[in-house]
Amino acid sequence: MDLLQKIENKEAVIGVVGLGYVGLPLLMEFVDQGFKTIGFDIDPQKVEKLNAGKSYIKHIDEARVKKVRDSNLFEATTDFSRIKEVDAILICVPTPLTKHREPDLSYITGTGETLAQHIRAGQLIVLESSTFPGTTEEVLKPLLEKSGLKGDRDFWVAFSPEREDPANPKFNTRTIPKVVGANNEYARKLVSTLYDQVIVKTVPVSSTQAAEATKLLENIFRSVNIALVNEMKMILDRMGIDVWEVIEAASTKPFGFMPFYPGPGLGGHCIPIDPFYLTWKAREYEMNTRFIELAGEVNTFMPYYVVNRVTEALNDRAKSVKGSKILILGAAYKKDVDDPRESPTFKLIEILEAKGAIVDYNDPLIPVLPKMRMYHVDHKESVDLTPENLKKYDLVLISTDHSIYDWDFIVENAQLVVDTRNATKNVLEHRDKIVKA
Repeated sequence: MDLLQKIENKEAVIGVVGLGYVGLPLLMEFVDQGFKTIGFDIDPQKVEKLNAGKSYIKHIDEARVKKVRDSNLFEATTDFSRIKEVDAILICVPTPLTKHREPDLSYITGTGETLAQHIRAGQLIVLESSTFPGTTEEVLKPLLEKSGLKGDRDFWVAFSPEREDPANPKFNTRTIPKVVGANNEYARKLVSTLYDQVIVKTVPVSSTQAAEATKLLENIFRSVNIALVNEMKMILDRMGIDVWEVIEAASTKPFGFMPFYPGPGLGGHCIPIDPFYLTWKAREYEMNTRFIELAGEVNTFMPYYVVNRVTEALNDRAKSVKGSKILILGAAYKKDVDDPRESPTFKLIEILEAKGAIVDYNDPLIPVLPKMRMYHVDHKESVDLTPENLKKYDLVLISTDHSIYDWDFIVENAQLVVDTRNATKNVLEHRDKIVKA
């Protein structure tokens, strides 16, 4: 039986490399549709928890993980020699930036080198990690061919960008259409058929490069529009106009406008990173990416703008940043998730502490700040939000507007609040304590 038939009959074994925010939900969808699966990760703690039916990601319900584990269709392992047991390999590993804002493909290359030691003929390998056009064909495929097998003959490669949006109540892994691309007609048929089994709709494109570019365009679109509205916020603040009111009013137009919202800076594993993958690749073609780089400048400046507003707010009350006690609310990159990757909170802490402030944070979803690649923030634990604790800070800075926060309670007990998310819009009392930023 060939691989296409095995996929159609749900007899193919699916391997997922990288059991994080992307890989784990995807793997569970295959289990739900009756596929046998093996999850691969280099973190033994993740593997141990999954094999015990436990979740380590807030928005992935532990009951669902237990159900998947009890199905006898799933197991997790750190043993990559078992790659030979699977028919399709889905690679879901990080693609960060270096400190010089250049692509860091070390996770992809490391995975490719490991897979080359264990792949066998007849397998489909799909890269899901966001990256620049050409990565699958020019980087991953040659690494896999170190196995002695030939791509498009002995094994097939494809690209299908992840589109996860944690804590989004309207969409999940299964209901978000999936772009798939391959440079070989049979590979394209394989990858389309594979995801057709678990995703509501697949969108085939002509090549891995087109699929890679699709992901970048999606996030560049968001980055540029967020930068636009961040710039509008700074201009309108100077004019004494509430940008949030303006966005709400503009959103009533039923065509030609899509609302984007300002904040203290970009966060997450996509928008602050992916656009610069195209910027880097464009240099190979002697092209400049002016929109992308300008958006990056505006968005990167936002934490500094917020700190300037904090400085002004304290100054208006005859206080300086140096020596002030500041509590930052939220360490996650967006509301209601437990993911701190690229969160602007880390940059805010770094800038404020460099100016001499004494900075603590609260985030009910992130009890301890993890070590970050690009930020040097001392070990901190989340401070309890009690009336006594709130009162002792000179300023409370809202960085992430988790739904769990009681804004009336926070404003009532805080001395001063700087709000970067319009979180306090419905607070009616003590409005004199609130400064928008």
